[in-house]
Formats: sequence, structure tokens, C-alpha cells
Amino acid sequence: MRALARLVARADGRGGTTLVELRGETPLLLRQTPADGGVATVHLVGGAAGPLAGDDLRLEIEVGPGAAVRVHTVAAAIALPGRPGAVSRMTVRAVVHAGATLHWLPEQLVAAAGCAHLAESRVDLAAGSRLRWRDELVCGRYGESPGGAVVHTQVDYADRPLLRQSLAVGPHAPGWAGPAVLGGAPATGSLLVVDESRPVEPAAVDGTVARLPLAGGPATLWTATAPDAHTLRAHLSP
Repeated sequence: MRALARLVARADGRGGTTLVELRGETPLLLRQTPADGGVATVHLVGGAAGPLAGDDLRLEIEVGPGAAVRVHTVAAAIALPGRPGAVSRMTVRAVVHAGATLHWLPEQLVAAAGCAHLAESRVDLAAGSRLRWRDELVCGRYGESPGGAVVHTQVDYADRPLLRQSLAVGPHAPGWAGPAVLGGAPATGSLLVVDESRPVEPAAVDGTVARLPLAGGPATLWTATAPDAHTLRAHLSP
């Protein structure tokens, strides 16, 4: 299955945000929900199971100058096996203009046994924009080993590299569960906050949570591992 969804937001001139384009195809269905403090809120609804191996899904987001958007999903995405040798793909491409804000806060990606999934995100931030970007991965459903999943995130700020991050888990990713990667934890994730108005915090490690200021812009990255999705979410809500 191939599907494309697109969200375009513009400032309305009255302190709020208007969604000038909001369209999708099954299973990527976008639904606007009540705004919160001038921030337009959208939920991504899965119109079918999956992603299944062989699916090619793409979401495009553009936040115009001065606009603010918050994107959620209504449930976790469960990457499932499909036809032999096929890979499922979910690509998110976001452009955030000067003075704009994007909150990307989906539910977890679950790498079910037997899956082969690639999640790719690319975010281009103009100088003076703000971002809150959360990624969470759960390695398998309850009581099962995960399939293969690769999560890759690329963020640029003011035309300069800010973040390049990749994680691979599953039977074809040597050492992924070892002490150099997840240390046996079944849940992992990260939260990137880009905001010029936020005070810079020093690097710190607290148990399985690490905080790292980034050199390429006014940004801080939190990464964490956890025994379950609930604990992981608590770690990534600073």
C-alpha cells in the first residue's frame, strides 16, 4: 500500500493558526481536533492495520511563519510482517519556517516479531523556529522478540546539521540489545527540543536517561531506555 498525507499551517493574523491544507489517504488519515492556546492540533488516525511489510507511507508537514502545530497519533503504530523480503516504510518530512512551532508527539512504534520496517524523519528548521520532536520505539509486543526496525532522524537548523541519529534493532542488527546499545531494555526513545528562549542545560546522565545540549543550534536532546512504554514516556516528558 502507498499513501501520502499532507499538512500545511499558516498564521491567521489573530494569534492563531489555520490549517490551509489537511489531506490524507488510508491508512494516513489526518483529523483536526480542538486547538489549545492558538496551537492547531491534529491527530493522525490509522485507517488500516500496520504498517505491513511492503507499505510505503509518507507524511509531509509545513508550518508557515508564526504558525504553531501539534501533531499526535491516536494509538501506537505496530509494524507487522508482510510478504517475504518486503520492507515497510514510514517517511516524515517537516519544514518549519521562522517564528513557527512544531510539536511532533506521536505514540510509540512497536516492532512486532517478523517485521522489517524503516522509519525516516527529516526536519528543516529555519532560524528562530521551535521544535519538540519525540520518537519512541518498543522492541516487540508483550512476550515476543522484535522484528527488524531502523529509526533514522535528520534535523537541520538554519541550513546547518543539528542532529543525525539512527537506531537499528532486531535479528539483523548485531549487538542491539547489548550494553553498548539498549542494555536489554525493551523500550527506547528520544526527545529533541529546539527553542532559543529556553535556557541551555548542561549535559547530564541520570540512570538510563541522558541529556545532551547540541552544538548546531539552541537545542537539547534527551535519550532514554526503559522497561516499558509507560516508564519511557515519563522519562521523555521533562
